[in-house]
Amino acid sequence: MKQSELKAILKDHKLWLDSHGKQGKRALAGYADLQGVNLCNANLQGADLARASLEEANLRGANLARADLRDANLDGVYLRGANLTGANLTGADLEDASLYGANLQGVNLRGANLAGVNLEGVYLRGANLTGANLQGENLTGADLRDANLQGVNLAGANLVDAKFTTNFKKVRWFDRASFSEDQLPWVVLHPRYSKCAHTLKWVKAKADAA
Repeated sequence: MKQSELKAILKDHKLWLDSHGKQGKRALAGYADLQGVNLCNANLQGADLARASLEEANLRGANLARADLRDANLDGVYLRGANLTGANLTGADLEDASLYGANLQGVNLRGANLAGVNLEGVYLRGANLTGANLQGENLTGADLRDANLQGVNLAGANLVDAKFTTNFKKVRWFDRASFSEDQLPWVVLHPRYSKCAHTLKWVKAKADAA
């Protein structure tokens, strides 16, 4: 897609948003090839980007709230600080994507490929992570409260200073993972704690650091 064509789509989409659907046109980029494009700070709220190719695209600070990104190719995409609240990422390929500081509250990541994704400081509160493979991932400081962690694989993951509650009991694997000492009350409630306790790494919580 040419840059001029992309600008026209974004212009029509902004008009559609500002007029509450009375003018302009909703961005309907499904199947579109947006590989490597610069969409920094773009407003794509509610856009239909299902099955679109956004590989290596720059979406830093972009507003993708409630966007449809089902089965989209987001391999290596830069989403630092992006707003993905309520977005549908079912089956999306997010391998090696950068999501540092992104807001993924209520996002649907069921069946998504998250291999090599940096989830440090990501806001995942209320997200659907059912069956997600987060083995070895960096989740330092991530907010996982109220997230659906049913069947999630967190083996070898870094969960230091991450926030979660009793929903941690739904995790499938967490051997060799790293935790903050203040997370112990939630982790010991897991049915498999006794089997993998000797493999876990515990570090001082930030509040306790001298």
